[in-house]
Amino acid sequence: MAEINTPSVAGGKAGARRSKKLSTKVDLTPMVDLGFLLITFFIFTTTMSESKAMKLIMPDDSTPGTEMDLAQSNALTVIPLADNKVFYYHGQLDNALKTNTWGVTNYSESDGLGKIVRIKQAALDKIKPGNRKELMLMIKPSPESNYENVVNALDEALINDVKRYAIVDITPEEKEVAAAKALAIH
Repeated sequence: MAEINTPSVAGGKAGARRSKKLSTKVDLTPMVDLGFLLITFFIFTTTMSESKAMKLIMPDDSTPGTEMDLAQSNALTVIPLADNKVFYYHGQLDNALKTNTWGVTNYSESDGLGKIVRIKQAALDKIKPGNRKELMLMIKPSPESNYENVVNALDEALINDVKRYAIVDITPEEKEVAAAKALAIH
């Protein structure tokens, strides 16, 4: 605690009036201790930022050879490529090439992959209201793509409220077509 020391009257002479001078030394050691206790308390009681993970549901691999039935009109396949490009097509690849329902885009907010997903959802809603929930987004990373590209595609699925999506292996035919179409547009 803080204490104030008062010296005794000097000399004890009679009749001499001297004013008392008080020493104002304050011991701050307890205040420093209290500060460190508070700092320690707040460090131990705060929670550090927790990592947020996206829930990813993958199909069961325990029964090989089982395939999921999917209408071509509900399928949108996305192939992330190098240089933040995305090759996409609707339905099956051979039909998409014949009917010109494919394209190459990027991850920009205004006219990138998100816009393609929203257009597909609107087209499905036009067929039948509420049909946008039937959209199946298949993400097929190419060997040239990086982890960030796959995460960006998953982010677009989350942003656009796509309920059904999967990360699927790319076929050699899709790899060739995607590379050729991306080079042709570049």
